[in-house]
Amino acid sequence: MTTTDTDLRIEFATETDLETLADDWIALAREQEELGSHIVPDANREAIRDVLAAHQFNDGLLVARIPADETAGFASFSIERGMFTLDSTRGVLSNLYVKPPYRDRGIGTALLKEVEHTLTERGATVVILEAMAANEAARRFYRRHGYDTYRVAMERSLEGEESDSQAETGSGKNDTHSKEDR
Repeated sequence: MTTTDTDLRIEFATETDLETLADDWIALAREQEELGSHIVPDANREAIRDVLAAHQFNDGLLVARIPADETAGFASFSIERGMFTLDSTRGVLSNLYVKPPYRDRGIGTALLKEVEHTLTERGATVVILEAMAANEAARRFYRRHGYDTYRVAMERSLEGEESDSQAETGSGKNDTHSKEDR
């Protein structure tokens, strides 16, 4: 499978792409850190290489290539496999990344379209994805392509603050006793 748009090719990644794509994922994770992600990029290099290898093995890893076979970005995706019966078959877009020098050239759109096409061929009726709340550029990109918010994740830091149970007992210590023991 190859999609050609001028000099851009979108194709399935090969095993020889994995090290480069792991480096690209590290760059993505560093950008996400600035937006509030808790993932530690370099500490997860081996793990993400394994995850990307699994996506590559299952034909769920696309690479955007420009002339001279340089990678400009990638997308990883799969069909959701869960324990619940759903009323739709969900494709999951795990990552979509375009290197900064290649942004605003249609590469992200080309990757997204190929992901959607491939997932549709595999039976998906809907695509789900996550974007950092602070990543307005990504959220705007997905909205432009017809994606709507359907679920919201919320977070609250517990560092440096008393939890409700600590405030209730007046203690900052771990209370392992039940209320009946008091």
